[in-house]
Amino acid sequence: MIPQDFIDQLLSRTDIVDVVERYVPLKKAGRDYMACCPFHKEKSPSFSVSQTKQFYHCFGCGAHGTAITFMMEHAGYGFVDAVKELAQLAGMQVPQVAAELAAKEAETRRTVNSLSEVMVEAARFYKQQLKSSPVAVEYLKRRGLTGEIAGRFGLGYAPAGWNGLQAVFSDYLDPKLDEAGLLIVRDDGTRYDRFRERVMFPIRDVRGRVIAFGGRILDKGEPKYLNSPETPLFEKGRELYGLFEAREAIREVNRVLVVEGYMDVVALAQHGVSYAVATLGTATTATHVHKLFRHADRVIFCFDGDKAGRRAAWRALENVLPELRDGKRVDFLFLPSEHDPDSYIREYGREGFEAILDAETVPLSAYLTRELSQRVDLGSDEGRAEFLNLAKPLALAVKAQALSILLRKKLAEMAHLDVDELDRLWGLRRGLSGRQGVRSKAIGSRRVEVSLPRWLLRALMLDPALARDTVLPPPAQLAGDAQLLGELVCFIQTTGASDSAGLLERLRDTDLGQRIEPLVAELLVDPAALQAPPAEEFAGAIDQLGARIAGERFDRLKQKDAEQGLSPDEKRELLDLLVRIRPTS
Repeated sequence: MIPQDFIDQLLSRTDIVDVVERYVPLKKAGRDYMACCPFHKEKSPSFSVSQTKQFYHCFGCGAHGTAITFMMEHAGYGFVDAVKELAQLAGMQVPQVAAELAAKEAETRRTVNSLSEVMVEAARFYKQQLKSSPVAVEYLKRRGLTGEIAGRFGLGYAPAGWNGLQAVFSDYLDPKLDEAGLLIVRDDGTRYDRFRERVMFPIRDVRGRVIAFGGRILDKGEPKYLNSPETPLFEKGRELYGLFEAREAIREVNRVLVVEGYMDVVALAQHGVSYAVATLGTATTATHVHKLFRHADRVIFCFDGDKAGRRAAWRALENVLPELRDGKRVDFLFLPSEHDPDSYIREYGREGFEAILDAETVPLSAYLTRELSQRVDLGSDEGRAEFLNLAKPLALAVKAQALSILLRKKLAEMAHLDVDELDRLWGLRRGLSGRQGVRSKAIGSRRVEVSLPRWLLRALMLDPALARDTVLPPPAQLAGDAQLLGELVCFIQTTGASDSAGLLERLRDTDLGQRIEPLVAELLVDPAALQAPPAEEFAGAIDQLGARIAGERFDRLKQKDAEQGLSPDEKRELLDLLVRIRPTS
């Protein structure tokens, strides 16, 4: 790997404004620079480049990162090549230890290109077989599909027989066929076609390359749908069927419909609803959500109204919550139990489908509260307590500030509390006023309040060196933003990050990095927040947070001691806390 200290030196010598301006014209806007985003189609500029902190962020699609990230995401470089290009511009020599990684990346590119060629040939073969299969053509006609829509999605047919692909690949023993997921290899080394007697749906990436296939059986049989396995080309948790074909329609209406099946996507497109995509036999992932929000501000999940559809919807909700951002919207639509999107639009047409889409979609927050309220008895104190217990991990997962506040307010009302009481109950605030631990920053003529943990998180993103002497309880003992703060402190102390750009590079492709992402947007939205606090002020705020955490732990131990007693370790902890703080009751 390339040494991290070299990456830090490279970023310190690189001006991200100069890098971005090689590809995108920038205009000065205050202390930052703005442009129309190069990652998605837009008419007014929402792409911001901060020369102060050396990172970029798009308020429309959420794209953000350092100069290295920009070279990878926009210019198409691999990591090593991006570093080499920037190093050349900065007059630096990349250490030789990077040679092995560069060779590995080059080999990966060769493998991907080779497998892509295999998939193109397979897709061409399946498409030809469809034309010569009256049974498959008749099946598609019965489903209401025309030749035009079949051509648009590249539909094909895998014929009967165990070795149909031998007609297109002379070397049936070529390991690339197995690596691409087209064949299955038995224990004895013999091989046969994975897909047989199925309508074939090519799965394309956002560049239009065929990376996998889905096959639908013509008659009865199991499995009804068969997907390619994961390969160097294909990772189902990252891809969405139909996104390549739907991109323009999605941008035009600024919304995307997420359904469950290939046929749903194709049938909807046949009837003029061309902004639908489907997950690939897996629950909606964070990567899916990132991709969807890059293309549209509104995402609508459409599920069957049966039990399976509702289970899938709830899994989607749980995975979407941490990825929500203010300005983005997620809704849910449940069709009548006897219908799926395919059957509904064939019966009622585009007007009927879009009528139910406009009239019966349920906002995410309403769906969440409705589902939880149906699991408990809100007419009793015990039921309301259980309601809040179920809601807490879901509500705390929401990082979008405005939505988070509004959701907590709604939950509090349903539990017969006010939002300050709820926040204190969940450890978000402490004290009768409900305002302790809240910091205020001026922005123009208004003031924006952020919680103390959030303020501390912002400070560390601006000046990671502040974490050097910071001591907090282990992250497992914290919750919400305080837990995120504890993880970030540990991460900075472990990796030695000393500036914003270096920290962002270290966070690349990490779970913590994904959860930190909303902070980048907050910092760019709030120009006044782009100044790191003095070390003394930061240390004082850490002390304040530590006292609050200790007080809350003290109260919990006292309550447990009164109700069921404490273990010897807990008794020692209680005595230690008694020395450190003044009891609150």
